[in-house]
Amino acid sequence: MRYAVVMEKTIGNYSAYVSDLPGCIATGASLAEVERTIQEAIEFHLAGINPDGIQPPVPTSQVSYVDVAAFWQFR
Repeated sequence: MRYAVVMEKTIGNYSAYVSDLPGCIATGASLAEVERTIQEAIEFHLAGINPDGIQPPVPTSQVSYVDVAAFWQFR
C-alpha cells in the first residue's frame, strides 16, 4: 500500500504524520531520517492492528501542490 505522508520542518528537527493512520507519527533530525522513521512507524502501526483482525485502512488521502503569487518580497 502507498500512504501519503506529511513531513514538516520544526524548530529543532522534522516531523511526519500519516492522515490515513491516526496516531502514526515520527520525528527525525533530517528529512532522510524522518522519512526512514515514518516508514518504520507505518510498518509498526500496521503490524499492531493485524493481530486484532483489523484490516489495514485503505489509503484515501491525496497530495497536491498549489502555486500562488507571493505578496511580499524577501530582503
